[in-house]
Amino acid sequence: MARIKGAMMTRKRRNKTLKLAKGYFGAKSKHFKMAKQQVMKSGNYAFIGRKQKKRDFRRLWITRISAAVKMHGMNYSSFMNGLKKSGITLNRKMLSEMAIHDAAAFAALVETAKKAL
Repeated sequence: MARIKGAMMTRKRRNKTLKLAKGYFGAKSKHFKMAKQQVMKSGNYAFIGRKQKKRDFRRLWITRISAAVKMHGMNYSSFMNGLKKSGITLNRKMLSEMAIHDAAAFAALVETAKKAL
C-alpha cells in the first residue's frame, strides 16, 4: 500500500491557528510555533475574562444598590435581608436598574424591606 502523508491536514490545521492569530504583534501572527503558543494563551485569557466579567457586573450592581439604599437611610445588607424576609425575590441586576430608572418603585421596595425587619 502507498504511504499517505499528512500534508493537507497539517496545512489546514496550521492555517486555522494562523487565522486565529491574525492581528497579533510581530512574529506571533506569522510563525506557526509562536502563533500556536499565543492562541493558547489568548484562549486562557478569554476563559478567565468571561468569569471576571460576571464578578465585575455583580460588584457594580451591589455598589449601585448600596448607594441608592443609603439615600433612604438604610444599608445594603439590611435591605437585602428585609427583601428576603418579605418574600421579594428580585435579582441584583433588576434592583440596580430600578434604582437608576424607577426611583419611586425602588423607594417602595425600601419601605417594604424596612417593614419586614
